[in-house]
Amino acid sequence: QVQLVESGGGLVQPGGSLRLSCAASGSIFSIDAMGWYRQAPGKERELVATITSQDTTNYAASVKDRFTISRDNAKNTVYLQTNSAKPEDTAVYYCNLKGRPWSGSRVVLNYWGQGTQVTVSS
Repeated sequence: QVQLVESGGGLVQPGGSLRLSCAASGSIFSIDAMGWYRQAPGKERELVATITSQDTTNYAASVKDRFTISRDNAKNTVYLQTNSAKPEDTAVYYCNLKGRPWSGSRVVLNYWGQGTQVTVSS
């Protein structure tokens, strides 16, 4: 089992910055990727950014060039630096981890954090 704990959410003014953190604990054989998703009221959960074990990153078009995802493998932690925040970035941000339970497994396990609220408002 893997536990994901997010932190760093809160209120930020338009144009401001915030850094989200997600610490993973527990046991899993290997991690394929970690990432951030978000869900605004009345909308479906959407991908924000992901980073693979080879540090390949992927961003939603709406956040590209404003958000940066990074990871600290030693701490099993993934970060999301949010710059130039916009009101439409307001959402609950969820951390996600995809990984393999054992060597050679074709099964990919999917874990989610509890979410952290980000509100962009003046």
